[in-house]
Amino acid sequence: MALSLTMAISDYAHTRDLVTGRIRPEGIDLNILSYPFEQVGLRFALGREFDVSEYSLAGFCAHVANTPEPEFVGLPVFPSRVFRQSSFFINDASGISSVDDLRGKRVGLPQWSQTATVYARGYLAHDVGLDLRDISWVQAGVNSPGRKEGVDLALPEGIDLVRRPDSCLSDMLAAGDIDCAISARPPNSFLQGDRGVRRLFPDPQKVEEEYFRRTGIFPIMHVLVVRRDIYEANRWIMRNLVDAFNEAKARAFDRFRDITTSFAPLGWGPSSFEASNRLLFPDGEPWPYGVRENAHTLNTFLTYCHEQGVTRRRLRAEDIFPPECSFEVIV
Repeated sequence: MALSLTMAISDYAHTRDLVTGRIRPEGIDLNILSYPFEQVGLRFALGREFDVSEYSLAGFCAHVANTPEPEFVGLPVFPSRVFRQSSFFINDASGISSVDDLRGKRVGLPQWSQTATVYARGYLAHDVGLDLRDISWVQAGVNSPGRKEGVDLALPEGIDLVRRPDSCLSDMLAAGDIDCAISARPPNSFLQGDRGVRRLFPDPQKVEEEYFRRTGIFPIMHVLVVRRDIYEANRWIMRNLVDAFNEAKARAFDRFRDITTSFAPLGWGPSSFEASNRLLFPDGEPWPYGVRENAHTLNTFLTYCHEQGVTRRRLRAEDIFPPECSFEVIV
């Protein structure tokens, strides 16, 4: 009899065959719930409502590092990867003309522990050369007040972080109360073109491509996690789930490459798909899952997490996934 599991995940083209049941993991009967990521992550964080869930990479790393007995384990499946130089938004009145001008400015973010902002601060510290202590940080919701920090932080000495539960980044940016906002979700004041709010980088893709060529980092945003009690009772599911995710991805990529018809509403979809992959994955399969294939990005991110006080101990990629997900097992 197949093991019944409930999995919550956002709607991705490269997971859809698994979500629709066209692909079934060996020995597992999956009940799939598809919600926006914010809902998936929050519900799992607060109530462990699902057996398998998409989750914030930073939140997962903090849980592993900071919890004496972690309640869930990682599955090295990474459905969302996004460069974050496009996530810097400024007000023209701030006088910021380049990323170096952020020194001495007030910079807002929705959470210090948001995966996107961890990568963004790592970029500022390691690639740009800014000292994070030279920036005044403000934490608030993006478009509405009241957002709280998701992790019990251990901020490095000298970091100035003020919480503003009474306001939101969008309003503060438009009013000039902050000079810059870093957010995975664009603030409404940017989307509506309010009062000179714009992206810091006019051509963020160019900056992101140059960043990738220098660093080899293609940021991982989300990871799949499994409740520990489910994992402990059924360790065999880890490999079977990864195999199913890989098959769903392979089928989706076959469709993207098909020039017979347009599976994505893009004028040059297949050629755009191949051009992106030639840049990002010149020596391997596109969008790889697994620990070994992503060790460089994972270890860089874990360095950022520890330096920035999101994790209380330094982890390595092999520390955040169970033995069944080792370099030797999942390829």
